[in-house]
Amino acid sequence: MADINIVLVEPEIPQNTGNIARTCAATGAALHLVKPMGFTVDDKKLKRAGLDYWDKLDITYYDSLAAFLEQKSGCPMFYFTTRTHRRYTDVVYPNEVYLLFGKETKGLPVSLLKAYPERCVRLRDSLRCLNLSNSAAVAVYEVLRQRGFAGLL
Repeated sequence: MADINIVLVEPEIPQNTGNIARTCAATGAALHLVKPMGFTVDDKKLKRAGLDYWDKLDITYYDSLAAFLEQKSGCPMFYFTTRTHRRYTDVVYPNEVYLLFGKETKGLPVSLLKAYPERCVRLRDSLRCLNLSNSAAVAVYEVLRQRGFAGLL
């Protein structure tokens, strides 16, 4: 089991998920995909963006956000959103961590963010957010930076 876990809640764009899969494979992070998704896992765009990394990927699928949260209850989670003022660099990430990202058009459910405001972090202070795959890469590399890039050097 990976120490760093990227969780995509209802991803909509296959290229973003493919790029995130590549980031996970390159960094040793696990990828968790929460349905419903805006594409199928055999989508050509998804496969192309992920290139030949699919066999090197630790990937798990969940039927819903509720199913994921139930299965991972008690695990340390951080919710990436534009709806908070806390920066992602202000957090010291634990050894095992789940970094959650919402769908490209709406983000994570507001009810989840309101339930755990102390776990909400943001990348930018502007009105627009970064592309999902860029955001996930920034988050993973911040966790790795805090760990001295262990395992990557």
